[in-house]
Amino acid sequence: MSSMKASIRPLFYWLRCALRCILGLAFVVAPHSVLQAVNVPSPYHVGFVQFPAALLIVFAAMFLAVARRPRENRNLIPYGILLKVSYCSVVFAYWFLRRLSFIWKPFAIIDVVFGVLFWLAYRELSSVA
Repeated sequence: MSSMKASIRPLFYWLRCALRCILGLAFVVAPHSVLQAVNVPSPYHVGFVQFPAALLIVFAAMFLAVARRPRENRNLIPYGILLKVSYCSVVFAYWFLRRLSFIWKPFAIIDVVFGVLFWLAYRELSSVA
């Protein structure tokens, strides 16, 4: 088994699933507290924070499915890549316009790295299918 194949499970499980689940739960359960802690104003309706947070939990479940059975669930990986592209597109656009709080920037940089890793994992799994 190549080193990339051996690293696919931890890539999707420990790193992405756990982190997305923790972030999602924090923003679903206590959005005002999380936003206040990072000095970001709450939107006029908290649902605008809770819905994307709930989607993070859905993606965490998807990453768990990939981690458990990478080869069989490789078809889910492009959706993870699209999540990264979506988030990064919004963050980098507002970053460029200088209309973005610092808290979102590290996540965008991390997501660029994970987007590339997901793409490499997808390629690796596709080559052994």
